[in-house]
Amino acid sequence: MATDPDPISPALEGLLARFGETVRRVAQRHGLAGEVDDVLQEVRIRLWRARASGERIESANASYVYRTAVTAALDLIRRRRARKEDPMDPTTFAAQTTATADPTPAQAVESSETMRQVEEAVEGLSPTRRPVVRMYLAGYRQEEIAGLLGWSEPKTRNLLYRGLADLRGRLGALGIGPGGAP
Repeated sequence: MATDPDPISPALEGLLARFGETVRRVAQRHGLAGEVDDVLQEVRIRLWRARASGERIESANASYVYRTAVTAALDLIRRRRARKEDPMDPTTFAAQTTATADPTPAQAVESSETMRQVEEAVEGLSPTRRPVVRMYLAGYRQEEIAGLLGWSEPKTRNLLYRGLADLRGRLGALGIGPGGAP
């Protein structure tokens, strides 16, 4: 009677077949549409390392795979930023979205100065509100922030709304935003 020398691989592939679309959506939501295969491979490795037997892999639920995919996508983004290859770097993204096709030197300086002021204003927020606001400004939804930080949704919502109100006040005092100088 022959036994499968690696009972984990078929179970792992079955799990990824069931939840592959979830992993793809996570990758796309985090701006990694061109790197879906990288995220899938990272999820495959993480699940393989975390599970000791084929039966346990097969019993993994959708939320476990989803959390694994989110952390894999975030780690990929962090590694890209560490290598300075991230086109979605907040300062680069803001400069691209606020600038014209060929910005004048004055526009480039103004854009970078505005980004510096926004970063300083975020840094001035209370330590409990700062990470929530940063994640929100980076494009995370409130539910994702709560899940990633391990907080309840009401706590996250409260800190986010108060943090954004503080940020608007700080930026308004600097003349940035709808209430600020033109």
